[in-house]
Amino acid sequence: MNRRACLGAGFALSPLAAGLAACGKTEGWPDGMQPIIWDRDTCVRCNMAISDRRFAAQMRGGPRRTVFKFDDVGCAAFWLRDKAKDYPWMAEPGTRLWVADVGSRDQAVRWLDARQAQYITRTSPMGYNFGAVGLPQAGSVDFATMSEHTLAKGR
Repeated sequence: MNRRACLGAGFALSPLAAGLAACGKTEGWPDGMQPIIWDRDTCVRCNMAISDRRFAAQMRGGPRRTVFKFDDVGCAAFWLRDKAKDYPWMAEPGTRLWVADVGSRDQAVRWLDARQAQYITRTSPMGYNFGAVGLPQAGSVDFATMSEHTLAKGR
């Protein structure tokens, strides 16, 4: 095969290869959620690397679909309080807030709507010590109660 034919075949197959490569990369991210690059992305509040998949959270909203990533749902609670004036869209119903299910294992993170999730006591990266679960459990609290307890710690 001559050089011109080889280059032509390579260019013709490039879109197919790119499309196939993208197929396996969804990792179960909810619709609208931006993927988190584990151990590289950092928490917008504390600048810690987002490593522990069981406690990660993400917010997305506003006219520019701005994304904020967190290593601990407690950081998200503080961000919601501290940045309300800077980002008034955070209080709008269309703003999405996801949190990882604390029972997630390794690569298979299950994402929950943070405002609908329940929270149980678990040692977390920033020491706010709440982990999200999908269904109520003995001793679990809702998002508002978890936020109150977290903000009372004052860190």
